[in-house]
Amino acid sequence: MRQLLRAVIFGIVGYLTGAMLTWLVRGGSLGDEVCVVFGYVVGLVGWLFGIGMGDTWVREWFGRPAREQEEIGWKRYLGFSTDHKVIGIQYMATFLVVLLLGGVAAMVMRIELAQAGEGILSADRYNQVMSMHGILMIAVAVAAILGSFGNYLVPIMIGADDMAFPRLNAVTFWLIPPVAIGLLAAPTLGSFDTGWTAYPPLSVINNSGQILFVLAVTTFGLSSILGGLNVVTTIVTMRAPGMTWGRLPIFVWAAFSASVLSLLVTQFFAASLILIAMDRVAGTVFFDGGAGGDPLLYQHLFWFYSHPAVYVMVLPGFGVVLEVITHMARKPLFAYRAAVVSLLTIAGMSVIVWAHHMFTSGMAGYLHGPFMFATEMISVPTGVIFLSAVATLWQGRLWVKTPLLFAMIWVFQFLMGGVTGIFLADVATDVQLHDTYFVVAHFHYTIMGGMLFAFLAGIFFWFPKITGRMINDRLGIVFALWLTVSFQLTFLPQFWLGTNGMNRRIADYPEQLEGANMFSSMSAFLLGGSFLLLVYILISGARRGPVAGDNPWNASTLEWQVSSPPPGHNFPGQPRILEHPYRYGTAGSRHAEMVGVASTHEETVPGTGVREGGDNG
Repeated sequence: MRQLLRAVIFGIVGYLTGAMLTWLVRGGSLGDEVCVVFGYVVGLVGWLFGIGMGDTWVREWFGRPAREQEEIGWKRYLGFSTDHKVIGIQYMATFLVVLLLGGVAAMVMRIELAQAGEGILSADRYNQVMSMHGILMIAVAVAAILGSFGNYLVPIMIGADDMAFPRLNAVTFWLIPPVAIGLLAAPTLGSFDTGWTAYPPLSVINNSGQILFVLAVTTFGLSSILGGLNVVTTIVTMRAPGMTWGRLPIFVWAAFSASVLSLLVTQFFAASLILIAMDRVAGTVFFDGGAGGDPLLYQHLFWFYSHPAVYVMVLPGFGVVLEVITHMARKPLFAYRAAVVSLLTIAGMSVIVWAHHMFTSGMAGYLHGPFMFATEMISVPTGVIFLSAVATLWQGRLWVKTPLLFAMIWVFQFLMGGVTGIFLADVATDVQLHDTYFVVAHFHYTIMGGMLFAFLAGIFFWFPKITGRMINDRLGIVFALWLTVSFQLTFLPQFWLGTNGMNRRIADYPEQLEGANMFSSMSAFLLGGSFLLLVYILISGARRGPVAGDNPWNASTLEWQVSSPPPGHNFPGQPRILEHPYRYGTAGSRHAEMVGVASTHEETVPGTGVREGGDNG
């Protein structure tokens, strides 16, 4: 708690110091964008020093002993903890809050769109709310699963006691609050109205709130790069004895694939935003066509990152869903090796399909065919993931609890996104549908449907491991059905609206489309109301849910073979991996044993004949 207060003070003092020094050197006003840039940079450094970097790395740079995190209980979640489990929970709580804030912005938009004409928002204010909604939800989609489950579970799943770089891991998370503060503070400088894509020339000439967008999202990119580096290094170098690449749980493979993308392509988005900042504050003309620049250059840089970013969002979701399905269906994961190859293939192909977002941009026509073909081809490994999920469910001993229900719903949600994406991959249809609500509906089915439902499946599946308590399963099923039905009612009409000419990112539309918009808006409020139930389920479950036990799902992977919640260093002994993690139905199979720890109990996994216990998980 003291660290957080100190970080706030250091951040404010740092911002004021940087801004005032810049003002003294060059004059102008403290609201000048150059002052904002240097103030933000110094404030960010002050924030990181205050939250804990000064107590750890900086003290050691000067030969003094580090002061490690000493808080216990709930207070440790408000400080600079190097425990990967604490950091995972910090990510989860943070992005649940950001998800709710983005949802509130969506509700405001749907109020405006319920009727034609100007309502509660002017056209400019609508664009600002739409832009804030977009970037908040993109942040959730990029980092929610990888940040929370990637941090909490990957080290335990591979038999490690922490991430490869624990302090860097803490820094990676504590870069996130300044991102949220920067975005939410943008309205004080006039906000930003470019959507989440920040295309020039608008992003170069609009209100000064855009510079806070640029600084915040660049910081978020730095966090993604450092996080990807940490996850990849951890998986490559810290696997337990016997944890070969062929024995990795599927979620670990998904986290690895997404982290490689985060590490290798995020800098292209960061570079494009830095060029925007330079055009705004340094007088450069990178994107000014009249002065020799090229606005299309930004789009190529942006989408070279942002299409792979789609898979940074959904690849971890693939891993969560396959992990939940194989355990809750009591069957080995169907086509495990093919699924792994598909995850890696999707990651590799994602960097050669970016320009299908630019068919209407005026880029060279001879590029249309190759990018259309590459986009269609990436659906093949994606289809293998679907086949793996459906075939694992087929004739399984399904344990239809909330996690499995969400995983099964995810299959439908992402299938809808994938099928409608085929239309947008084709040049002829994309030219007609590109700037319409068909894209809005497709995007929500692909990203929010593909990521959000997987995220919720993971929350309900690993909630007992994280908290040591069970959620109310009946309420969980009610929430799943409520969310699913209201999601369909909200976004299915938007496919119709798009094919009938309703443009996205515009506050008004023809009156003949009012009926479908009113229906979509009413459904959106029904959708938003379901998250109030989610908040109640999570809080009540964490406070007074039934004690879960170490392995309430009788699952076979390594995280379920330790206590709930796991101990400080994860394992009571050295894990040694013996077999594949998904050996359901094979009598006597053991995924792992703890070297030097005696077996304390033994139980049979229902329907499998596999016996699991304290040292033979």
